[in-house]
Amino acid sequence: MKQTISFVTLGVSDLGRSRRFYKALGWKESSGSKAEVAFFQVGNIAFALFGRESLAEDANVSAAGSGFAGFALAHNVASELEVEATLQEAVASGGRLVKSAEKAAWGGFRGYFADPDDFLWEVCFNPFFALDEHGFVQLPT
Repeated sequence: MKQTISFVTLGVSDLGRSRRFYKALGWKESSGSKAEVAFFQVGNIAFALFGRESLAEDANVSAAGSGFAGFALAHNVASELEVEATLQEAVASGGRLVKSAEKAAWGGFRGYFADPDDFLWEVCFNPFFALDEHGFVQLPT
């Protein structure tokens, strides 16, 4: 299998609320969106919001579940100040602060917020992984 991720799709409880949240963060919705699904171009990955029940039905799994989902999305920034500013922006847009920005034991600086469906987002400054001119993480080879 080719080492790539094409889409990240979140199953959300209220598509309208989630659309408003991500748009309030300044994200631009794609014209390819439909009433039942919202698409956002995020670098080389497509990010989608889809109704939780519909996404579960599509995968033929139960939509029930709560607590930690076992993953977090991440948004890397160029400085510690940007970590704090981004967390503040997420909260002002309707997100919930989960963990205030702080130094990480491994040498970076990070904090966490949850979107309206409690999907975790880490906002991180990592001095060991450079960002390119577009703001994308460049892992060492």
